[in-house]
Amino acid sequence: MSCLFCFSSDKLSPEERKGKYGDAWGQYADNDTQFKVKLCGAPCAEPGCWCVSMICFPCAQYKLRYKALNHIEPGSGWSNYKCCQGMFGGCCCIQPGNIGEDSCPQCCMCAEGCCFPGMAVSATQGMIMGQYGLGLDEDDVRLIRCNNCLQCLAICASCLNICIDFEGDDAVVAFINFVADVTFCCVSGCMTARVYHEMKEREKEAPEAFRMQR
Repeated sequence: MSCLFCFSSDKLSPEERKGKYGDAWGQYADNDTQFKVKLCGAPCAEPGCWCVSMICFPCAQYKLRYKALNHIEPGSGWSNYKCCQGMFGGCCCIQPGNIGEDSCPQCCMCAEGCCFPGMAVSATQGMIMGQYGLGLDEDDVRLIRCNNCLQCLAICASCLNICIDFEGDDAVVAFINFVADVTFCCVSGCMTARVYHEMKEREKEAPEAFRMQR
């Protein structure tokens, strides 16, 4: 996690807000309200959730999405579920809301957690950010930049490995991919723990409202 602090914490630039992923996060970039715990503080606030999410990420996302759906609309079950909650749009014939969510939302959520892990946790976090008007803090901005850098580095290394052959090249590429994967795993766990903590604290602040709606 210490590598995150090598990146700027300035607000996202217009260039960084382009594309599906940039559009998804750009809408929260100027909000002043913050999560109750910073991203890097989430493992300390919810150590159990953080550990479980890294041990079995798809299961954690399944549980977290269900909790978020029923936090926003208590008692709704899976009725408001869509693939990635429509946060990142679709691709060709695969469009959120039209891939079987109504008939089998649980199976679709399992597939989402396994096939699109980054989008799965980001979509759940986006739901809570939209619900409470939360913005991106310094850790979030650093995370976006660090993750983009690592993923680009891993892709470039893999491409160079195909074109250039030298002794130890496979080991170098494997190491870069390992670093990228570990970073993704740790940060996704932090995001999961922070969203869980936010919902728990919000429900503590207004328990009667949630009980009445349930």
